[in-house]
Amino acid sequence: MRKSLLATAIGASLVLAACSDGKPNNSQALAEKTPTTSAESMDTKDVSSANPLLQASPLQDQAPQFDKIKVGHFRPAFNSGFEQHRDQISAIADNAEPATFDNTIVAMEKSGELLSRVARVFFSLASLNSDDEIQEIQAEVAPQLSEHNDNIYLNPTLFARVDSIHQHKSELSAEDQRLVDFYYDQFVRAGAKLSEQDKAQVRTINTELAKLSTEFNNNILDSFKNDVILVADKEELDGLSEDQIASLAAAAEGAGKEGYMISLVNTTRNPILGSLKNRELRQKIWESSANRAADNNGPLLVRMAELRADKAKLLGYADWASYVTADQMAKTPQAVFKILDDLAPKAVAKAKAEAADIQAIIEQEGGDFSLQPWDWAFYAEKVRAAKYDLDESEVKPYFEFNRVLDDGLFFAMQHLYGITVKARSDLPVWNPDVKAYEIFNADGSSVGLFYLDPYAREGKSGGAWMDEYVTQSHLLGNKPVVYNALNIPKPAQGQPTLMTFDEVSTMFHEFGHAVHGLFSQVKYPSLAGTATARDFVEFPSQFHEDWSIEAAVIANYAKHYETGEAIPQALLDKILKAHKFNQGFDTTEYLASALLDMEWHSIPAGTKIEDFNAFEKQALAKHGIDYAPVPPRYKSAYFSHIFAGGYSSGYYAYLWTEVFAADAFAYLQEKGGLNRKNGDSYRKHILSMGNSQDLMEDYLQFRGQEPSVDALLVRRGLLTK
Repeated sequence: MRKSLLATAIGASLVLAACSDGKPNNSQALAEKTPTTSAESMDTKDVSSANPLLQASPLQDQAPQFDKIKVGHFRPAFNSGFEQHRDQISAIADNAEPATFDNTIVAMEKSGELLSRVARVFFSLASLNSDDEIQEIQAEVAPQLSEHNDNIYLNPTLFARVDSIHQHKSELSAEDQRLVDFYYDQFVRAGAKLSEQDKAQVRTINTELAKLSTEFNNNILDSFKNDVILVADKEELDGLSEDQIASLAAAAEGAGKEGYMISLVNTTRNPILGSLKNRELRQKIWESSANRAADNNGPLLVRMAELRADKAKLLGYADWASYVTADQMAKTPQAVFKILDDLAPKAVAKAKAEAADIQAIIEQEGGDFSLQPWDWAFYAEKVRAAKYDLDESEVKPYFEFNRVLDDGLFFAMQHLYGITVKARSDLPVWNPDVKAYEIFNADGSSVGLFYLDPYAREGKSGGAWMDEYVTQSHLLGNKPVVYNALNIPKPAQGQPTLMTFDEVSTMFHEFGHAVHGLFSQVKYPSLAGTATARDFVEFPSQFHEDWSIEAAVIANYAKHYETGEAIPQALLDKILKAHKFNQGFDTTEYLASALLDMEWHSIPAGTKIEDFNAFEKQALAKHGIDYAPVPPRYKSAYFSHIFAGGYSSGYYAYLWTEVFAADAFAYLQEKGGLNRKNGDSYRKHILSMGNSQDLMEDYLQFRGQEPSVDALLVRRGLLTK
């Protein structure tokens, strides 16, 4: 039974969708859905007799059979999975033999294989290739999974066995003890020690939360599809490149619309705002983004916040934030608020200084208006150009997708970890644009399988994330099968994919999550790979971002897509100097969302919120981060991380783990930078360990001391060396 089963099922890939949070993405491009996810009329008997989900895949490392899986397979497969897992859990709970580590803890660890397999495939496709039928199934299954989870963790007979083993865990090995603690904590935090009356109330809350979360997420997906901006006159797109305009035209054509279609992206800001000269169109795009899903999701998120507060009280906590942080590295909401509030004044001051430079440009050009959120990106590009003489259209030709991937990312990983990457065109995929690979160690042994889904399309969630189809486990003999999802705009047919530098950073970031799963060397799946505390899991991903600007790496991949000419040193210097540009804005919009998350989940039980917009405004003002030109990266109504994913009271994790990432990267630079000795040390002490021991102990064994915040301030441009 996997720890992440319910999170995988209800939060789907949104649990890690956040991983490259804040990086621009675009949902403008469309791609045809493959037959593997399209609805097909199938006889029920045929589905049951030929359902590829009912058995472990015969493909290498149990890679899913995407060429055989149909939407019609999921309902019967879920039903079989529930039934099998219920029988397995009943056999464990009702075992007449005294409880032992093997017949209870290990038995639970081995149970639920079918249900986990079905849930992983289904909920990945719900984020990658969703449609109306998938959303319908998701709405049905989410409360069923919630009930199933409660039936396990609120089972008094099963908990008595776990409790007995927990009391005598000192006789076990360190990793076995870690697994016992994991299960014991899961039961207690689910409410195993509550009265039957309170357990019933927890069950009711969990079921309602599952339904609301699914509805919230589906409203966001509908918004991506419906809240598009159609432009009829090409002249209104002045400022965009011909490639960008062609991409917008292709997106409109693919959606059966005329003209040019601009879709929303995951975050409040849209990267297209940095180029568009038409101020009215910029305002329209920004307002569509900032106000999306408000009518539908406003009541849902308020209800979810109230329900979480009620559940926290039942479990003995002051509020939901206290409940969540108790088993994270932060331990308390106060520790989270301290780091956020300490940084907020510095970030806002930096943002206001940046705004002054932008306002000066506006006035120099004869503008008679004050800076607004929809103006920031456009005029910030002018400031960037003035300060660094940097033109984004001049930069992108040096960041062609395949070269960045092969000569950048894979090149860096080979030099750091000794791995090689082989394309596997024989493996079926869920969309024609998806790339499949096998990863090999330096000695030629296979590490596992890796998929990359690069492009934005209708039915795909915004943002970028990593997830697993198979988790590494020595107990089960499983090698990892992982994937990365990005949202790069797909170019017009026949045109190259030219990336922004932020998109390059995102690719490196997500592969940091991928190697965390791929390099895992843990016995138990519940402790393997990325199954760590949320305020640790973003550490490897953010650490890997910085290898994209390592001198040897960027020199190898930053080459003109037409001529192959290396990027001129002068241009490269400008890019690297500009890398910390706009960090006041970036940090402020992130902190605003992180503080919103904590405030929504710091309300005590019984709190009634009448107006979610008013609550949001008051929360930002409370922390002095209500700076109008820089709105939150995610406003509440589309804050999927915390209301449809697994990051409630956990969005702070990006900043928390960036302290580790910046400190670790600076440390390795002192040790020689990009080399196998450094990579092998990081792989051994961090990436291979999963959650098999105390996470700070992992860092101490790697670094020799706890991380300092100094490198983070330098990394974000808030402090000079």
